[in-house]
Amino acid sequence: MWLQETLPDQPVCDPLVGDARADIAIIGGGYVGLWTALRIKELEPSCDVAILERDVCGGGASGRNGGFVLTWWPKFPSMVKAFGRDEALRLTKASESAIDEIGAFCDANSIDAEFVQHGWLWTATSRVQMASWEAVVRASEQLGLDTFARLQPAEVARRSGSPMHRAGVLERKAATVHPAALVRGMREVALQRGVRIYENTHVDTFSREHPVVVKTARGKLVADRAVVAMNAWSVGLPELSRSIAVISSDIVATAPIPERLAAIGWTGGECITDSQMMVCYYRTTRSGRIAFGKGGWGIAYGDRIGPNIDRNQRRARLVEADFRRYYPLLSDVPIADDWCGPIDRTMDGLPLLGRLGGRNHIVYGIGWSGNGVGPSFVGGRILGSLALGRKDEWSECALVDRRQRYFPPEPIRFVGGQLVRSAVITKERAESADRRPPWLAVQLAKLAPSGLEDKE
Repeated sequence: MWLQETLPDQPVCDPLVGDARADIAIIGGGYVGLWTALRIKELEPSCDVAILERDVCGGGASGRNGGFVLTWWPKFPSMVKAFGRDEALRLTKASESAIDEIGAFCDANSIDAEFVQHGWLWTATSRVQMASWEAVVRASEQLGLDTFARLQPAEVARRSGSPMHRAGVLERKAATVHPAALVRGMREVALQRGVRIYENTHVDTFSREHPVVVKTARGKLVADRAVVAMNAWSVGLPELSRSIAVISSDIVATAPIPERLAAIGWTGGECITDSQMMVCYYRTTRSGRIAFGKGGWGIAYGDRIGPNIDRNQRRARLVEADFRRYYPLLSDVPIADDWCGPIDRTMDGLPLLGRLGGRNHIVYGIGWSGNGVGPSFVGGRILGSLALGRKDEWSECALVDRRQRYFPPEPIRFVGGQLVRSAVITKERAESADRRPPWLAVQLAKLAPSGLEDKE
């Protein structure tokens, strides 16, 4: 839906044909690749930057997500544990500032990305989800910050447009965007600033030595340095194959229903999630649509990111069922579109940035774990500094070359992932009905990688 609304307005960039040269090659033309390119041009305007995108810019996760612009506050306890309180707070505040800067970037460049900064409503839709946010909110309050507003249950139900939401808190800083309009707008600005973009250019291989030789189906690009910003497709690289697991995020969207939204009071523009491990996330759009998604239904085997991750009617029906359950007053509203996209999930739910195999001239940023729209701006700052060989607060931050937990190799990852996912589904279906889940499902669900939020 998002891409269909934006692509007709822009011609596609030509693919790479023949031989070319650049100072820095960026593999991937989504948020991470584009923010990195823009940052490099900001720091060194004369630097020759070329982006190679297998589809069109935004054809991957950047044009298919729910348009939630969130901070790293939901993962703050994990960040404190990994990086220490001071660095965790610095990075989390950087993710807050990123939201303001994304809005300012859109204003400065006349990008109509439907940027609305009305907050994130973190809710409970079952008894077991109540107070899931306590560890995060308490950590913020102990620092003397008013990051989250504690809302009365009636206020949560009013804001969300459904009494299914029993409790919740509001993180004020979060925003929503039209994700494809944002990424396509970034693309236009990058082109204006001299970044070369090759779309429909599938990278077959790239060398690890210096200079980097990037081979594509119809050409070759030689660059002094390279940035890997391939999102889920990075799982095909030997150095990163066990760093992420690729799962789907499935979304359904209604036809425009502004009058119905007004009737149930869902008019505030907040982005909303429940507190399940397989999180449901939803928001309204400027035109009055509802986009309702759920993460984790599909699991890819290794690097086989095929049609099953692009669209799946069976999973779409399951997501629609959750939408109908959460909004029974809208049970007659037709679903106008459905789609899905890949998520590059890390074990701890935080991104991985660093030097590929310890090589200073090849850097990467992956593992956004379903929260990349806002944090990718910070990622662009980090990767920009790394790619230029700078020593600063970004290249030396705790996210760079950090210790990580690895997924098991295939086929164990896929088979084990299916088993754990089934357990999570069983557990959360029981909990959604306020029933006690089977003991075995509870134990197996504990093996799942960390989700969008650190829950109490």
